[in-house]
Amino acid sequence: MDVSAYLAATPDARRPALTRLRELCLEELTGFEERIAYGMPAYLRAGGTAEEIAWANQKQYISFYLMRTDVRDAFADRLAAHDMGKACLRFRNPAKVDFDLLRDLLRATAKAAPGNPC
Repeated sequence: MDVSAYLAATPDARRPALTRLRELCLEELTGFEERIAYGMPAYLRAGGTAEEIAWANQKQYISFYLMRTDVRDAFADRLAAHDMGKACLRFRNPAKVDFDLLRDLLRATAKAAPGNPC
């Protein structure tokens, strides 16, 4: 399965938000490879050894995985207002996905020094 097939299999109500999320990843994560890892779209820095970003359509929400602790720490204030686990940002309503925040997180990830993201 590739990311296009993953998107095609998502519910109609969430597909526009997930498609936009993919577009943001492709725009902002230049030099990263897109692939399916652990059953979800993931982004690996070219030459890297670990995914730094991933996202998924879950039963109750859209999840955005930010594996870089340095980026999470830098955005702690903005992330505090959201439903956030250790590395998973959850959006229960597709209409309320904060694409401005996601773009900023993706840009910070792309600019971060290569290396172990966790």
